[in-house]
Amino acid sequence: MRRLAATTVISGIALACPLSGNAAEIGTAEIIGAEIAQSNVVLLNIPAQDLDRALTTFADQANLKLMFPSDGLGDVKVSGLKGEMTVDAALGTLLSGSGYTWRYTDGGTITIEQLATSGENVTDAVRVEANSVDEKADGPVPGYIATKSLAATKTATPILETSQSITVVTRDQMEDQGSQTIMQAMRYTPGAFTGQVGASNRYDYVILRGLVDRSIDNIYLDGLKTMSDDSTYSSMQVDPYFVERADVVKGPASVLYGRSSPGGLVALSSKKPQFEQQGEVELSYGNRNQRGVGFDLTGPLDEAGKLAYRLVGKADAADTQFEGAEEERYAISPSLTTNFTDDTRVTLMAYLQKDPEGGTHNGVPSEGTLFPRNGKYISTGFFDGDPSLEAFERTQNMVGYQFEHDFDETFTARQNFRFLDADVHIDQIYQTGWVGSTDELKRSYGGGDETMRAYAVDNQLQADFATSDIDHTVLMGFDYQHRRTENSWQFPSASNINPFSPTYGSPGVTLGAPTTSNVRTLEQAGLYLEDQFSYENWRLSLGLRQDWVETTKLDRLTNKKTGEDRQKLTKRAGILYLFDNGVAPYVSYSESFNPSLSSDVAGNPIEPSGGTQYEAGVKYQPENGNLMLSAAAFYLEQDNVAIYNASTFAYDPLGKIESQGLELEARANLNENLSVIASYTYTDAAYDAPGDTKDGKRPMQVPEHMASIWGDYGFHSGALDGLSIGAGARFVGEMAGNESNTITVPDYTIFDLALNYDMAKVGFDNTDLRINVNNLLDEEYVASCLITQWSDNCYYGEERSILATLRYRF
Repeated sequence: MRRLAATTVISGIALACPLSGNAAEIGTAEIIGAEIAQSNVVLLNIPAQDLDRALTTFADQANLKLMFPSDGLGDVKVSGLKGEMTVDAALGTLLSGSGYTWRYTDGGTITIEQLATSGENVTDAVRVEANSVDEKADGPVPGYIATKSLAATKTATPILETSQSITVVTRDQMEDQGSQTIMQAMRYTPGAFTGQVGASNRYDYVILRGLVDRSIDNIYLDGLKTMSDDSTYSSMQVDPYFVERADVVKGPASVLYGRSSPGGLVALSSKKPQFEQQGEVELSYGNRNQRGVGFDLTGPLDEAGKLAYRLVGKADAADTQFEGAEEERYAISPSLTTNFTDDTRVTLMAYLQKDPEGGTHNGVPSEGTLFPRNGKYISTGFFDGDPSLEAFERTQNMVGYQFEHDFDETFTARQNFRFLDADVHIDQIYQTGWVGSTDELKRSYGGGDETMRAYAVDNQLQADFATSDIDHTVLMGFDYQHRRTENSWQFPSASNINPFSPTYGSPGVTLGAPTTSNVRTLEQAGLYLEDQFSYENWRLSLGLRQDWVETTKLDRLTNKKTGEDRQKLTKRAGILYLFDNGVAPYVSYSESFNPSLSSDVAGNPIEPSGGTQYEAGVKYQPENGNLMLSAAAFYLEQDNVAIYNASTFAYDPLGKIESQGLELEARANLNENLSVIASYTYTDAAYDAPGDTKDGKRPMQVPEHMASIWGDYGFHSGALDGLSIGAGARFVGEMAGNESNTITVPDYTIFDLALNYDMAKVGFDNTDLRINVNNLLDEEYVASCLITQWSDNCYYGEERSILATLRYRF
C-alpha cells in the first residue's frame, strides 16, 4: 500500500496541466484520468459539510488536481465519507443529487461542472490543488478525531483496530483550549490527572491510571524517551507549540519502549517539514503580564520535491500567581527532511530551549489551605520562597534524526536517534511546617547545579506479508539508551516567614559546601518483537521484549560506588474483533519494567518497578469517521513502589499499588458547526503493603472520579460568520490528602472558555484572533495534597488565566 500510494501522488502531479480544449471533446487525458480513478483506491475521511469544502478536502486526501465553478457551488450540503474507495465512486457519492457532475480534462485534472440546462453556459472553473495524502499516524490531524496512531504499536495502526486504550490530543485541540504546557494539554484526557503540583508549570506531571510513582517520567518525543527521571532535577519539558499531536497510551508499554511507567505514556510528535509552503506568526498577551511571540515556517527547498525544511520558534514570559516568581522561555526547532529516493527518507531535527526562569514548585501546609490556621487561610498567591534567592535556570539542547528506508513492498527499516545535553541551576527556599502555634512557617533551602548527557537510539525492521489468509505486520527492534547526570546540592536552613503578612529580602541562608554530590548513570538495551495478525475481522497482537539494565551511583563526598545489573522479559497480547458496523470489542494483557536511578537510605539503587495489566474494552467508529467512542475497564498492579522521604533525601520501599477502573471517552463532529469531546474516569487505587500503615489505603493525589466535556461551535453564516466559541468543564473528585486517608481534598469543577474569530470577515485575510480563558469563574481550590510524616504540602490550583493570541498565516 505504501508504494502504491507514492505512485499515485507522483502520477497525479505529473499529469496535471492547465485546462484547455472543448468541454465536449474526449481526449487522451480524459482516458488517462478515468483509468486513474478506476484503478486507484484512496483512503478518505471527509466530514459532513458544504459541497465545496468537501471537494477541497477530497482533493487534499486523494492528492488530485480539481477544478470547480468560480462562483462556488451554492449552499449544497453533503454527507461525510470515510473508508477506502475509488476516485470515481467517491465523486459519485459526493455529487449525487447536487446538480453537479464531473469530467476528466487535460492531464487527468477533474473538473466539476453544473448540470447544464437549455441555454445555460458552464461557468469558468477555479483550480484547487493538493499535495497531501491520507492521515499519517504521527502527523497533523484536522479537528479532534485521529484515526491512526504509532504510539501503541510503533506501526501505522488504526486506533479502532488497536487492542489498547489510546487518546490523541490533536494540534487543533491544544490551540482551541489554550494549552501552554503538555500537562495542560492532558486536562480533558480520561485516565489522566494533571493537578499533582497545582499551578506550577516547571515540569509536566501526568498521573495515568492512578499510578503516582514517577509521573514526571511519562513523556516521550518522536518515539524516544525525553530522558526525564524523578531521581534528578534535569527533567526535560517540551513546549506544546512545537508539537503536532500527543498520543496518550493507557497501560504498560514496556514491550516496545523499555523503561516506562505501568500507567502509560504520552507520546509527542514534533512538527516536521512539509512539502507545501506555509507559515504563521503569532503574538500573544494576557493577564499576569503574559506575553509571547511564535513563528512556524515550512516548505520545499527544491523544485524536485526532495528537500523540505521547518523552522519553529517561540519566546514567552509571564508573572505567575505567586508573588515574585516568574516564567521565561526561548526555544527554537529547525528540521530538514531529505527524500534521497522514493524509498529512502531522513529527517534531521534539533530542539534548543533556554528557560531563564522556571516559576515555582512549592506547596503550602494543609492547615491554612484545606482548613484554617488560627482562623485564617493562606492566599492563593502566597510565595513561601524569597525572590532575592529564587532561581530555576534550565538549558536543554536535543539533536537527532529519523531514518526510513523501504527495501521493497515487504520490508522497511527505520532508525531514530537523539542526543541530549542539559544543565540546571536551582536556588529554592521552601516551607517545612508551622512553628508551634504561631503564624510563622519554618523554611529550608535546596539548591545547586546539575548536568545531564544522554542519548537514545531505536532500530526497527518492519515486515508486511501474508501467510495463507492471515496478514502480518511484524516489527523487530533493538534499542539502547544511556544517561549520565552529575549534581551537587546543599540544604541549609532559612529564616521563618509569616504567610499571612510575608516580608521578603532577608532569606537567612548561608551557603557552604555541598551536602550531596553524585554521579549517576543508567544504560539500558532492549530487544523486542511484535506481530500483528489480521484474519478477516479478527486482529491479534503478540509482543515480547528482553531488557538489560545497568545502573551506577558514585557518591563523590564519600567515594562510595554502588550499582546493579538487571534483566527482564516483558510480554503483551491483545485480541480484537472488528464488526462491519464499526464496533470493535477487545481484551489485552501487558507488562512493564521501569528501573530507576533513585537510591534508598543506604545509598543503594531501589528495586525496579514492574507492572501488569488486564484490560477489556470496546471502541466504535462509524464509516463517516465523525465519531469515536471508547470504553475501557482495567485492572493494573505496580510492584516495588518507593516513596520519597524528605527527611533522608532518599526513597523508602513500600510494596504494591493495585488500580482498577473504567474510562469512557467520546469525540464527535456532530455537524459542520459543532465538535464535542467528553470523558469520564473512575479509578479505585489502593496500596497492597502488608504490615505497613498504608496497606489498603488510597494513594494521595489520585481522584476516584473525574469527568470533562468540551464543545466548539463555529458560525458559518449570518452576523456571527467567522466566530467560533469553545467552552468546557473539568470535574475532579475527592482524593486522599494524607497517607492514612484521614484528610480529604475536596472535589472541584473548573470552567474554560475560548473565542476564535476569522478576521478575514473584516478585511484581514489569513488572520485570526483567539482568546482563551481558563478557570473562567476564578475558582479558588486546592488541586492536591501530599501530606506525609516528613512533609505537609498542598498545591493551589491555577487562578483565572486570560490570553489573547493574534495569528497571521501565509
